[in-house]
Amino acid sequence: MYKNWRVELSQRSIELFELMRKQCLNRGHGGIKELAVLFRKMDLDFSKRICYEELRLGLENYGMEITQSDLKLLFLSFDADENRQIDFAEFLHRLRPPLPQARIKIIDEVFCKLDVNGDGAIKTDDLKVLYSSSSKTRTGEWSREEEDKLESFIENYDTPDDEDGKITKEEFLNYYAGVSARVPDDAFFIMTMKQCFGLPEG
Repeated sequence: MYKNWRVELSQRSIELFELMRKQCLNRGHGGIKELAVLFRKMDLDFSKRICYEELRLGLENYGMEITQSDLKLLFLSFDADENRQIDFAEFLHRLRPPLPQARIKIIDEVFCKLDVNGDGAIKTDDLKVLYSSSSKTRTGEWSREEEDKLESFIENYDTPDDEDGKITKEEFLNYYAGVSARVPDDAFFIMTMKQCFGLPEG
């Protein structure tokens, strides 16, 4: 069944990814959480991988009509390592909304600000340092309620089904790729990011 399926990423496969992406955007803001929900629904045997039949049934249940030839093309285009399974990283890589370079730049700037110790991941300790240094009234120990809020912030960005209590740059980019898809204007997206995270204007 698989031996003759080796194809390059074609214009048609790009169109199919765009169709799936639009389905997700129509049901939410299109971020990693929505894609994770879709992936879990397709993963019928809870293996954290999607086989060909699961993709077929998942698309059918999702209301996406597709021909047999398009289904084969879509599966192969997802399956980057050609192991006859689609893992979440492959799924996300293909369906994550594209980002203009200007937006990637501002997302990187925000990530660097939040990653206080520069180790490539945002953790609650980073947020504590950042918040404490920017607050004129912050003193003493952190309450359980305050710590819960910081942990909730981390969980919002953390990869579903692989939560490790920290936000990598890839996870941060994945999240804002979904947000970005709902904002048509680059300048407005950049301005909003700067205002939300206290970066200087201009």
